[in-house]
Amino acid sequence: MEEYFKNKYRVNTIRLQDWDYSWAGFYYITICTKDRINNLAEIQDGQVSLSEIGRIVFKCWLEIPEHFDNVKLDDCIIMPNHLHGIIVILEQKDNDFGLKNRRDTTCHVSTGGKFGYMRTKSLSSIIHAFKSSVKRCCNQNDLAFQWQSRFYEHIIRNHEDYARIKKYIANNPTNWEIDRNNPINIKK
Repeated sequence: MEEYFKNKYRVNTIRLQDWDYSWAGFYYITICTKDRINNLAEIQDGQVSLSEIGRIVFKCWLEIPEHFDNVKLDDCIIMPNHLHGIIVILEQKDNDFGLKNRRDTTCHVSTGGKFGYMRTKSLSSIIHAFKSSVKRCCNQNDLAFQWQSRFYEHIIRNHEDYARIKKYIANNPTNWEIDRNNPINIKK
């Protein structure tokens, strides 16, 4: 069923409706570059060689726990036009995330011309801050770069799922030739 907002097609969310993405858990994410442009790395013989932008992405990725005390990072791979990673959101000590003023637990975020609310320390706020940091650093270094506006997430629910995803991340460079994000494999 198509839905419209102000006479424009609206993309329904793929997020679980009954899940709070600030809850503790393991989250597998994929973030793509705009138009899947290969400006993060090159793959040769199954080995990743990061570009200058890719090095910025990696640096900003590693800095996420410095800005979000409820986050630990697990595996990550930077590919030519996307990043796969596992983010672990830790249990919080209280519902206010240590903030004294309850109003501060949400922030306004532009969502395609309308405003929405995003809980601080949620998966969306973490990814938003990460993507913004990369873009800002690229701008400061006169590097043309853009992310795709959305990101893919998957809640890791058990050990088998976790092991499968870790294997996928580890094998991603050797499977680049058949990867669905490789521009040569994208159907026009």
